[in-house]
Formats: sequence, structure tokens, C-alpha cells
Amino acid sequence: MRGFWQLTLMEAKLFLREPMAAFFTLAFPLMMLFLFGSIYGNKPTPFFGGYGSVDVSVPGYTAMIIATSGLLSLAITMASYREQGILRRLKATPLRPQAILGAQVTVTFLMTALGMGLLVIAGKVVYGLRFAGNPLSVLAAFVLSCVSFFALGFVLAGLLPTARTAQIVVMVFFYPMIFLSGATLPREILPESIRKFAQVLPLTHVVTLLRGMWTGEPWGKHVVEVGILSALLVAGISISAKTFRWE
Repeated sequence: MRGFWQLTLMEAKLFLREPMAAFFTLAFPLMMLFLFGSIYGNKPTPFFGGYGSVDVSVPGYTAMIIATSGLLSLAITMASYREQGILRRLKATPLRPQAILGAQVTVTFLMTALGMGLLVIAGKVVYGLRFAGNPLSVLAAFVLSCVSFFALGFVLAGLLPTARTAQIVVMVFFYPMIFLSGATLPREILPESIRKFAQVLPLTHVVTLLRGMWTGEPWGKHVVEVGILSALLVAGISISAKTFRWE
């Protein structure tokens, strides 16, 4: 167990030293918050169901952080580790394979939670962020969303041969998803055709679930989102168990 925590601490330091991962997880969402918050403010409006622009954007930005962690960070890091022989060397240590992968998941989850925490604090202090949900429900939705996208990240890491290939493929998935799902721009301002198309994107269901829990909607209203994310988690684990390679 001591080796697991030592590896986790080392991976956390490496994460913070990696400019792209740290920027898109911790800094970029805050930049989005302050940019659009300064433009639109956070005055309640019927257009957002009685909430302000910042109120509905924070759950969306949280979804963006989850996508960043699962795709940009986890998938590319694992592909890079395999290409450089790091995974092979780690597997040769006394640590069990589950501990090695678990350390990576733990660090990614903690950094994702830190990114959300910074968003919530900034939104509350600067814009008076409103919250009408149950903290435990939001936490459960957050955890389900994280592990679903982490499973997707492991699938991509197992299928893509090199870090460069992983980076290109991940970008192809990542950027259309964050702009069409409601993660960066509230879905109310998107055309109806875009909103319909976005239903095929897994991040859309993360945004919908997080925003619903944030505004106090019941779980029964989000059976579809929970089912889709749960299916993504199960499928991701099953596929990555067969496709993930250590070298």
C-alpha cells in the first residue's frame, strides 16, 4: 500500500509539471468562467430557468474538465508511458498492475475534483454562484461521469499505438464534443439541430446530469443519462481489459 501512495504522489507531481494537462484541467476553465462571467454576469433570467449565466456554466465547465482528464490527460499519458517503456518498467516492479493503474486513476480524479473545486470557489466569490441541489447527488453524478470518461480514456490508450497518434485522435473527439455538448456554451444558445445531434455525444449526458443535480432535479428525471454513462463505464472497462497493452 505504501508503494501505491508513493507512486500516486509521484504521478501528481508529474501531472502538475505537465503544462497541457495542468492548464486545461485547472486554468482554462477558470479563464472561461471569468471571460464569459465578465461579459454576461450572473443575473437570474427566465432564459436559463431563473438561473444566471455562471450558474448554468459551472456544471458545463465541470464536464469539460472531466473530458479533459479522461481524454487529454489519461489517454495520452498512458499511450506515452507505453511508447517510452515506462509501463513495462513499472510492471516489472513489485507493485501489482492494479495499483499502477489505480495510482493514475486516483491522481486524475483528484485533479479533476480540484479543477471543479476551483471553479465553484471562484464562481461563488466573484459571481455569487447559486446552488439548489443536494451535495451528495452532485458528488455521485460527478463520480459516475469521471469513471465513465476514464474508462473511455483507457480504451483509447489501449487502441492507439503512440502518444502522437493518441493526441491527434483525442483532439478529434475532444474539441467537437466540448463545443457541441453544452460544456463550453450553454445549450440554450445552440441551434435546435445542434442540440439534437449532440445527443449522440457522451459528454452531452454528463452536462445534462451535472446541471440537473446542480439545480436540484430528481434522479428520476435523468435515468437516460445515468444509463448511458453506466453503459459507457461497463463497455469501457470490458474493452480496455482486452485491449490495454503494457508494451
